[in-house]
Amino acid sequence: MLGLSISKLIIRIITLVIAFTVHEFSHAWTANSFGDQTPKDHGRLTLNPLVHLDPFGSLLLLVAGFGWAKPVPVNPYVLNRRSPSAFMWVSLAGPLSNLLMAVLAAIPIRLGLIQFQISTSKFLPTAYEFAIEFIIINLALMLFNLIPLAPLDGEKVLDFFLPQNLRQGWNKIKQYGPIILLALVFVLPMIGIDLISMVLTPALSGLLRVLIGGF
Repeated sequence: MLGLSISKLIIRIITLVIAFTVHEFSHAWTANSFGDQTPKDHGRLTLNPLVHLDPFGSLLLLVAGFGWAKPVPVNPYVLNRRSPSAFMWVSLAGPLSNLLMAVLAAIPIRLGLIQFQISTSKFLPTAYEFAIEFIIINLALMLFNLIPLAPLDGEKVLDFFLPQNLRQGWNKIKQYGPIILLALVFVLPMIGIDLISMVLTPALSGLLRVLIGGF
């Protein structure tokens, strides 16, 4: 965080509140739409950011550009009774909301309503700087959450689409998902191996080019 300018810190704080809140609300709203009232019972069917933000995950977003919020509690048994794909859609709703926010933020740039401009202030970013950072962080959150490791959303999505002949082996591996994820995020970068950035950065750059036509 010490390396961040004040203007970039302001952008990330605002983006954190919006991106995480909408992400988690999307999980809750989708679950509720499938008949699972668990998120509503736990007070998560709301756009109040205070009930969604996780302190450590929020700090990581400020520092590294990706992170997480408090998981929305759902009842897979209720969801599965409604539809075999319900749990998958609930999981996918969060990343899709981040993609939608990135697309919406890119439209004014594509239409020329927001022009390239660098701020001359230490405190206030330009509309262009805000939009670009907002797009990048939302794309990063989407891609990070689609990593197929628990407790991220991608693990539930992969679990739905995985062929039956691979499911037994996958069930043995996925229980170690949180440990593997911690190693990827914290341990390996300490020895100079940042696999997450190696995989996500090209995907993020490609999506950014699609959305705004170059960067």
